[in-house]
Amino acid sequence: MPVLRDFFIALSENQFLNNAAQKYGLKLGAQSVVAGTNIPEVIESIKELNSHGISCTVDNLGEFVSEKSEAILAKERIIETIEAIHENGADAHISIKPSQLGLEIDFDFCYENVMEIVGTANKYNMHVNFDQETYNLVQPTFNLMEKVRETYDNVGTVIQAYFFNAKEWTEKYKDYRLRIVKGAYKESPTVAFQDKDDIDLNFIEIIEYSLLNCKFTSIATHDHNVINHVKQFAKENNIPNDKFEFQMLYGFRKDMQLELAKEGYNFCTYVPFGNDWYGYFMRRLAERPQNINLVTKQVFNKKTNTMLGVAAAAFVLGRLSKRKKE
Repeated sequence: MPVLRDFFIALSENQFLNNAAQKYGLKLGAQSVVAGTNIPEVIESIKELNSHGISCTVDNLGEFVSEKSEAILAKERIIETIEAIHENGADAHISIKPSQLGLEIDFDFCYENVMEIVGTANKYNMHVNFDQETYNLVQPTFNLMEKVRETYDNVGTVIQAYFFNAKEWTEKYKDYRLRIVKGAYKESPTVAFQDKDDIDLNFIEIIEYSLLNCKFTSIATHDHNVINHVKQFAKENNIPNDKFEFQMLYGFRKDMQLELAKEGYNFCTYVPFGNDWYGYFMRRLAERPQNINLVTKQVFNKKTNTMLGVAAAAFVLGRLSKRKKE
């Protein structure tokens, strides 16, 4: 599994393949896990989920942002999405990636962009979640969120359980709305657990701490074992349903999403949209290679297999080229 994980992470970071994926749009098969390429399409997807008692968090996909103009366009798209959610009376909030809004370009520039987004969302009592990315961006993202919260309190963030410091961060930000995930990037063994069992154990421990101590907890998992554990833990500790929600990705385990909502649990689907879907899709496969099985019938048609074949070839050639240079 580690080799497969490294494979998909390497693909997610390949800008050539990312550009190719954008060129062909969602025709390669990812339409089952990405809720459209534009705002009207994503609003329709949200409405469909809402009709089943499921709320949504919406991610305007974007990778490899290195120019201020790209960050400004992303900001404007996110604000348009917020306005559309409000105008359509949809049950949804926003997830943002600070790197897409200029965090790696200039902190103050990113802060200005994020303040516009959070301020717009605040007008409509809408939550904004600060997604976490690679380790080098974790603390800057926390710093950004803390600075924004000096003005607005409709913000929260993500705790990635594979980091050694995850429990410490959960304790520090217990007054925020938190999403607990395992983590989807390749991180150094100096900062993150590498063994699946260690990550799983830390994931459960952080979920339990957050349920007992934090303002609100979003438990992001497709694992029915984790879900069943949470149900039992909540029952044994008299934790009310309004203190937490289960969260899954759009297009994954649809039947379980509907079942949990019918059982009366708060449920939120992470809804990505846009042309820049490739990196997101590959990280989902890296995060949990079993996800391949969850979407095989929905996603892996002939065109998708062709895409993965090209991707695999690019990956191997890249490794060979690297070795020659060494």
